[in-house]
Amino acid sequence: MVGIPAVERALRDAAPHQLLDVVTAAMKDQYGATGVELRIADYGMKSLQSVEFGPLAVEPLPLHDSPQGRVFGAQEPLVVRKAPGLATVHMPVTVRGDRMGVLSVTLPEEQYREAALPEMQHVCAALGHEILVAERDTDLFQVARRTSRLTLAAEMQWQLLPGRSCARPEFALGGHLEPAYAIFGDNFDWSASRDRLTLVVTNGMGDGIEAALLSSLAVNALRNARRAGLGIADQAALADQALYAQHHGERYLSVLLLEFDLATGAVTAVDAGSPRLWRLREGKVERVTFEAQLPLGMFEETPYVSECFQVRPGDRLLITSDGVYDTPSPGGTGYGERALARSLAATRLLPADQVPRAVLHELTDYRGRGPLEDDALVVCLDWHGRPALV
Repeated sequence: MVGIPAVERALRDAAPHQLLDVVTAAMKDQYGATGVELRIADYGMKSLQSVEFGPLAVEPLPLHDSPQGRVFGAQEPLVVRKAPGLATVHMPVTVRGDRMGVLSVTLPEEQYREAALPEMQHVCAALGHEILVAERDTDLFQVARRTSRLTLAAEMQWQLLPGRSCARPEFALGGHLEPAYAIFGDNFDWSASRDRLTLVVTNGMGDGIEAALLSSLAVNALRNARRAGLGIADQAALADQALYAQHHGERYLSVLLLEFDLATGAVTAVDAGSPRLWRLREGKVERVTFEAQLPLGMFEETPYVSECFQVRPGDRLLITSDGVYDTPSPGGTGYGERALARSLAATRLLPADQVPRAVLHELTDYRGRGPLEDDALVVCLDWHGRPALV
């Protein structure tokens, strides 16, 4: 597209509510598009919500039973020809592995050509980046992605997350929380630098606002220590002090901290509580165990010790909170390690960012009644290893 730099400039200069207008104008000018629609995945990862800034409401589309949902899952463009003389191109809107939604462009069939797809996808990528920037200044896209009102605790927890997925040449990871619109104290966090990936999964005690506040304090204390350049054992110790200073042992938080060396696959771990780790390697599922240490904030100045293990290219890691492995069936049997192992094996062909939602869907079927009573968190990481230099 000759005008790609101009489109990128126009997106950067546009107000948040004008981003889709800029893309629509570009598609009409270049391809004679007759319609452009942007849909964003909802918090529960069950539907694609139309981003509309006018008074007309547009019905959501199911994530798992629509052409747009297929594109969102496969991360590949799809051309659909329905009306005579028209073609609709559905394209993923994804930023650094974080799946946001789908852009659909309807245009005259004679105007469509396969060679134009990379150009159109470039516009999708630019749109995704500008949405992330715009979210600092507007609620438009946050409102668009919800099917119902979030509880205040859930609002706090979702704002605390770094995203729902992330991908680099060395790894791909994704996480999900349920109940998405009423989550309490579970959370995950990650940060990747040139040489390191730090992954944190937390499980705070309590319900509602108290649990969300506890998680917020812990995650920000861990981030503060990490950004000061401390190792994960010291990160845990400083967060432990922050929680104890605030709650004097009356409230505490479980955490699993993992630090990956992106060049070698060496992993340093601190296990301080209930999140558990499973590994799928060459078709075999096994739990990775560590020396149990005290949760953060339970006692004053608790020392923490790190342990090491190794990941290999092709490994898949799955981390869950107790709201997953302890969830009972109607007969009272906990979901447990066998069910998780089966679920991990059954989802082995899915990309990492789709695994958490698939596991939690199976968990809902296993439970067999109503909404979950406890937070349920799943994080999946696929380890590729650093590509060899040619």
